[in-house]
Amino acid sequence: MILVADSSALIALSVCNALQFLDVLFREIKVPRAVFDEVTVEGKKESIELSKYLKDKIESVSMEDYVITDFSIGEGDLEAMALYKRLGADKLLVDDKRARKLAQLNGINIIGSLGILLIAKEKELIGKIKPYVEIIKGSDIYISEELIDSVLELAGER
Repeated sequence: MILVADSSALIALSVCNALQFLDVLFREIKVPRAVFDEVTVEGKKESIELSKYLKDKIESVSMEDYVITDFSIGEGDLEAMALYKRLGADKLLVDDKRARKLAQLNGINIIGSLGILLIAKEKELIGKIKPYVEIIKGSDIYISEELIDSVLELAGER
């Protein structure tokens, strides 16, 4: 399976030291140049870790690939969706709410950082997702309490 990743979810997974699950769960992980540039800005949280992790996962993408947009999302989000379409990827890893809605409008199969943690638990890569969720909650990454509660319920950790 091919996963195209966007910046927000990559940062969340990096913060809780869960990037390695992507390599176990997917055959290929790809990011467009704009996403790589967003997450590797010098001094930005997790930039060093993500730079190392993504160095051989960067893929060129042309914005001529067709994606319906209302231009309310960033260049990285748009490039990730265009790359998903070009590669015929299986999933788009994205947490940003507006980008998720736009991806769904474009017929893109999405998964978020918490979805990756759920699958990691299902595949017995981890025993519990709650410790990972707590690390994300303790960072400056925003994930709604409603979503966290739903995921913990699905994981049987409520």
